[in-house]
Amino acid sequence: MRLYLINPCNPLVNIVKVRENRWNRYRVWKPLSLMVLASLTPPEWEITIVDENFGAPDYPSMPLPDLVGITAFTSQANRAYEVAAYFRRLGVPVVMGGIHATMCLDEVMERVDSVVTREAEGVWLQVLEDARHGCLKRRYDGGLAEISNIPAARHDLLATGYVFGAIQTTRGCPLNCKFCSVTAFNGAHYRMRSIGDVVREFRLIREKRVLVVDDNLVGTRPEHIARAKDLFRAMIQAKLKKEWVAQATINFADDEELLALAARAGCRGVFIGFESPTQKGLRELSKKFNFLKGRDFRASVRRIQRHGILVSGSFIIGLDVDEPGIGKRIAEAASQYGVDNLNALILTPLPGTRLWDEMKAEGRIALDTFPEDWKYYTLTFPVARYKHLSLDGISDEMLSCDRTFYSMPRILRRVWGNLWGRRQPLICLVINLSYRNNFQLSCKAYAAFKRSLGNRHDCVKKL
Repeated sequence: MRLYLINPCNPLVNIVKVRENRWNRYRVWKPLSLMVLASLTPPEWEITIVDENFGAPDYPSMPLPDLVGITAFTSQANRAYEVAAYFRRLGVPVVMGGIHATMCLDEVMERVDSVVTREAEGVWLQVLEDARHGCLKRRYDGGLAEISNIPAARHDLLATGYVFGAIQTTRGCPLNCKFCSVTAFNGAHYRMRSIGDVVREFRLIREKRVLVVDDNLVGTRPEHIARAKDLFRAMIQAKLKKEWVAQATINFADDEELLALAARAGCRGVFIGFESPTQKGLRELSKKFNFLKGRDFRASVRRIQRHGILVSGSFIIGLDVDEPGIGKRIAEAASQYGVDNLNALILTPLPGTRLWDEMKAEGRIALDTFPEDWKYYTLTFPVARYKHLSLDGISDEMLSCDRTFYSMPRILRRVWGNLWGRRQPLICLVINLSYRNNFQLSCKAYAAFKRSLGNRHDCVKKL
């Protein structure tokens, strides 16, 4: 039995255009969910994992599979449907899972043979057994998997060429930010894998650099922090010799022991969602955790960096409180905080979020010709009606933000600061140049986006 597990691409996403910008190799992650499902697949199945981020293969030249499994975020849905349609025309059954399949169940069920909702690990063996006997159900409800039973991913199945390996140690997030679907998909309960299992899986990863894909590695409660410290101690003791980056909330900076252990365990970078430079913006997004206790963001960033850890800051443009000039204001705030790189995104109502429910109820979903318009839901295109920013306006704010933050003098100052602080000047330079080089791609993408909407005058006008 032959199984293809496919991670579809979205050609509109600049960061996966590795051939156009070689620095993007540092920003493309392995499809870990497919690697985990591969580890659960019985040996009688011959498995091929296809990651289209490195280019779609010539499917007609490949052997015909007995089953195709596809995962997809919302922005990948269009390409997922194209791939599904191709294999279904050949008589190959297609099962699709992931966050978009869960949140847009009816739409997906019209385009594939079977759908897995929520986390697939608990039902995957049943899916394969039913497929082997030709009796796939239309729907399987995975629910929330027992994370302690999840085996190590099949890190051996993907071709070389990735800078980063990938691993997951926790699932779930209790913060439930308005724009985020993690809580809806993975639940609010913070679930933690066995520390021993995590360390053993780290050893299986051949790449020296690893992305820890947890939505919040250190959690928010004292027991979460304690577990993170125990994990870091175990990694230090195991002498893994891995360098890794992770996502966390700003409370990562509050515990010096935690920071010291993380650095000794190999942490070289942390991605933190600052989201807005104003308290009004944070309240709008339900990001209350960021302004507790009158936090000094610059001091927090400095504490992290003193341990040799780079800080990547994320901000969102398009909030109801955002007015013209917000792009440059965010760039200045990020520079003031001292982050090593900035990832600015456009406020995007994704299915399954409270933001989606609110904007849909208010008639503010502007690009709503589905599934065609899902390709624009990349967090980098304006797809809604924003209170103070037009279509041209919000695109200009994004470009202004990147143009300001990634000017060459500012990049050189950040690299010099890393050199002076004995952090990672070369990595800082590579990341900053990657974002800077993507600026031209972004300009072209926005121009093409506006042209593509040229025949949709009402939509453009309302945007």
